[in-house]
Amino acid sequence: MTADSASARRFERALASLRGLSVGDALGSQFFVPVNYPLLKQRALPPGPWQWTDDTEMAASVLAVLAAHGRIDQDALARSFAEHHDFDRGYGPAVNRLLRLVREGGDWRELASALFKGQGSWGNGSAMRIAPLGAWYADDPEQATHQAEISSYTTHQHREAVVGAMAVAAAASLAAAPGGPPSPEDLLDGVIALVPRSAVGAGLRRARDMLDYRDAGTVAAVLGNGRRTSAHDTVPFALWSAARSLGDYEEAFWVTAQAGGDVDTTCAIVGGVVASSEAGAPPAEWLAQTEEPPAWLTLSLR
Repeated sequence: MTADSASARRFERALASLRGLSVGDALGSQFFVPVNYPLLKQRALPPGPWQWTDDTEMAASVLAVLAAHGRIDQDALARSFAEHHDFDRGYGPAVNRLLRLVREGGDWRELASALFKGQGSWGNGSAMRIAPLGAWYADDPEQATHQAEISSYTTHQHREAVVGAMAVAAAASLAAAPGGPPSPEDLLDGVIALVPRSAVGAGLRRARDMLDYRDAGTVAAVLGNGRRTSAHDTVPFALWSAARSLGDYEEAFWVTAQAGGDVDTTCAIVGGVVASSEAGAPPAEWLAQTEEPPAWLTLSLR
């Protein structure tokens, strides 16, 4: 395989993951609308089209930077986040302010490190956008975790947020492995081995022990479902759900969404991980109802 063809394959995998992420994000966000609550219980689709949120917008920047640089360039990533920041996409208030200040000339290093009294944000924002990077590094999960760590610091510098991004990237990398997706046990064991000790890591070990549980509500009660929007309240459950449904996007989505919580984000993570494998592509009907990736991404890739 030539270098060019290898790069093209990396991009194809990452774009497939981005599309899976955007469907999970856009469809998941529909279930914050009260009129759609009954449809979730029935596993019925709401009327389209479905518009994605900040999860997809930021993931598009991750892919654009990878395509342009072949790795994460932090300055380029922070600049892309700031330039393409759409306030109406549902960003959290801290990141809204950070990106506005970066756009006005602020230093992302100082701004991100100063959040939450100098602790940095431990939110799930750097995990929600990172699955396409894992798919990009399907042949190298260790590099996926390293690049995910680098990417997180541009907005989320708390240890838990960083580890959450590392875990999701590792899961997507393992799911996209050339030999086909691993077993649920092997996926979580692989992720656990690649991330440092942390609350996220402890949650992943609990998730590994709960793979035989069938009731997602019970699992979410133990692991969290993103309701607190922290990485450690989001990533373990999302990867539990993804691990159990590799190769079945529909099942992965409905199990994740029906657990409630931060549904667009948990479904974005799960969708991005599951779609990293060819067998886990979202249904064509769902793709057709989902807003296309941002036009600026398409233009930047030409």
